[in-house]
Amino acid sequence: MTTADMEFVEVFDSPGKGRGLRAIREVWAGDVLFVELICSVCSSHAASVCHSCFRRQEKLQRCGQCRFAQYCDKTCQRAAWEEHKQECAAVKSYGKVPNENVRLAARILWRLDKEGSVVSDTQLATLEELEDHIYDISEDDLKDFKVDIHNFLDYWPRSSKPHTVDSVSKILGVINCNGFMVSDQRGLQAVGVGLFPNLCLVNHDCWPNCTVVLNNGNQSAVDTMYHSQKRIELRALGKISPGEEVTVSYVDYLNLSEDRRRLLKQQYFFDCTCEHCTNKTKDELKMAGAVVEGEKVPEETVKEITEYSRTMLEKMEKARIEANYNEVVKICRECVEKQENILADTHIYQLRMWSTLSEVLSYLQFFEEASTYARKMVEGYLKLYHPNNAQLGMATMRAGVTHWQAGFIEIAHGMICKAYAILMITHGPTHPITKDLEAMRMQTEMELRMFKQNEYVYHTMREAALKNQPIRMMAEPATESIKNLFRRK
Repeated sequence: MTTADMEFVEVFDSPGKGRGLRAIREVWAGDVLFVELICSVCSSHAASVCHSCFRRQEKLQRCGQCRFAQYCDKTCQRAAWEEHKQECAAVKSYGKVPNENVRLAARILWRLDKEGSVVSDTQLATLEELEDHIYDISEDDLKDFKVDIHNFLDYWPRSSKPHTVDSVSKILGVINCNGFMVSDQRGLQAVGVGLFPNLCLVNHDCWPNCTVVLNNGNQSAVDTMYHSQKRIELRALGKISPGEEVTVSYVDYLNLSEDRRRLLKQQYFFDCTCEHCTNKTKDELKMAGAVVEGEKVPEETVKEITEYSRTMLEKMEKARIEANYNEVVKICRECVEKQENILADTHIYQLRMWSTLSEVLSYLQFFEEASTYARKMVEGYLKLYHPNNAQLGMATMRAGVTHWQAGFIEIAHGMICKAYAILMITHGPTHPITKDLEAMRMQTEMELRMFKQNEYVYHTMREAALKNQPIRMMAEPATESIKNLFRRK
């Protein structure tokens, strides 16, 4: 990361929020305001993702020393060695692997011991300046926190510089309330946790002007000159004028304002006073009833189906976690049947059902039915999300791929083009997802031309192509939906 990366922003005192970042020059949609990275892989995904580039792989090469870290190949292993070598010796000596928070705290302290409190030329805040909120931790969480401190002190090598309980508590506290979830290369699942000092200065807004994305980089080029490291990027969603505060959303906007405020208070210890929370913007839409033949559905009926949907969502989540996908489909189908013509197409419980149903049906290869729900989901999202929201882009991409799988080439191409336009802003042209999407856009464009020339020939060729090369963009449904990179316990 060069000094030029920080030419967009400066630290300032944000009224009612403490320190924040503001633009010092005009910023446009898609501009990268800064990049940085210190992170560690979640213990639960340690065997399924590369510890260097965070890509999900079927066959990984294990580190011969600690037998814990796993990599795509020698290139990834070499790229990670500087960060891994002390961890490697510590894991080997300790004889077991502590959780990701403890490992991340150790990585941070090793870097601080080597380089001092500022770990890059462009760092705007030292770790000492970041909030740890240790005195705000609930009693239950405090027990886990104390276990982490104890495990850290056992894990920390005798050969490394000793640290006091207070300094270890500080780092773990900072990770607890400033840590970010890091997703895999498809953006489908949280596979790591990271701490990014500059990003910690960016304040929250439920309708932000920036987004945070993990770019996994590229290690596959034959010439190492073209390799790029994984990094966290802060990207502008639209025009930001000089003097305007730079903001990101810590929670998903699809939640009601009351739920967003509760989550923010619980995890980040502040009361959100943003315009969207204060005015409860779009809350009515998110809980609205349908209008059938010009008549509004009675409020009582809407309320009754809303309560029923809440119960069904809990059942569905349980079945989803257990990977019982046929049960997920059964619950969702039953629920959407009851919701039809009662809840509006912007009602968040209906949108959650459509989203899950389209994802799971695609996985089970019921593409035609999946495409119907995917299209409804995107139409609802368009009425609620910011036009450049990353979740909207990802949902539109998924819907485009589902329509392609179902053989609806015209709708598929249109959706993939729309998704590509959003992801070019939220993820940028070099991100693996954007690159995949660009290839898909060219593929569907070519197929659409063929389809317009001769539908019969197109369908015959498509069937043959599908048998030989199934599409790889749709992964197994994630057990947890990644709505943003901000961390929530």
